[in-house]
Amino acid sequence: MDFSSVRWGEIGKASIETLQILGASGLFTIIIGLPLGVLLFMTARSASVQSRIFYTVLSIVVNILRSVPFIILIVALIPFTRSLVGTATGVLGVIPPLVIAAAPYFARLVETTLREVDRGVIEAAQAMGASTGQIVRRVLLPEALPGLLAGITITIVTLVSYTAMAGMVGGGGLGTLAINYGYFRYQYEIMIISVVFMVILVQVLQMFGDRLVKLFTRK
Repeated sequence: MDFSSVRWGEIGKASIETLQILGASGLFTIIIGLPLGVLLFMTARSASVQSRIFYTVLSIVVNILRSVPFIILIVALIPFTRSLVGTATGVLGVIPPLVIAAAPYFARLVETTLREVDRGVIEAAQAMGASTGQIVRRVLLPEALPGLLAGITITIVTLVSYTAMAGMVGGGGLGTLAINYGYFRYQYEIMIISVVFMVILVQVLQMFGDRLVKLFTRK
């Protein structure tokens, strides 16, 4: 393998594209997945028949989206993605399917994390007359913050692997670079460099997430 012929400019561009994809898809995943997870938690513990039915329907939808392999989901969503952002390729075209795949996954992590909050704290807030919104904002989310940060870290790391799979359909970033050059043109040195860069990215994200969790964990 000849690493002297590597086009570092293209690798740098692909790395920036990967960061852009991760930033945008991660942000929208949190914006959608966090309230979705809170909604799953609140309706699951409600005694209302309507809430229980709503939880069952929402849970089924979330499970369906989580069970579809991402490479199949991204292809199935091509018409929707084109109608939404005007393209199904590149940085912009890969963000909608990434969010649709990751938001339900993150929502389940949020629901699981909220279940670990001490019920006594919730009951104390209810006894003091706190509304549902106040309980969520001032009790549930602050108490569950370390777990939520851990869930965000896991989700973002999962998105890194999703961006690599998106390269199969021209999603942009290091995944597309590795497939176009490393696989189709047999330039394995580019594939190796792309893999190394993604491994480093995952390690940095995981270390940063772990530090945040430790920072906000109450002693």
